[in-house]
Amino acid sequence: MDIFGLCEARTHWSKLLKRVSNGEQIVITKHGVPIARLVPADESKKDDVAAAIDDLKSFQKTHRLKGEKILDLIEKGRRY
Repeated sequence: MDIFGLCEARTHWSKLLKRVSNGEQIVITKHGVPIARLVPADESKKDDVAAAIDDLKSFQKTHRLKGEKILDLIEKGRRY
């Protein structure tokens, strides 16, 4: 992962985007402090999907149907 200062990133923006589209990650800093991270779009989608799956798994552990059938709940939801 390469690091670029804000001014340098502005100057070479199109080159940085091309590198990111090829799979690289780039950190942009302001006065030496990281302020942004450029990552390929597909990678962030994978992170979102993984987080959603983890959320569903944890939800499933804490919530039960208590004897009700899922099809009955779906039908009940359609009535509203």
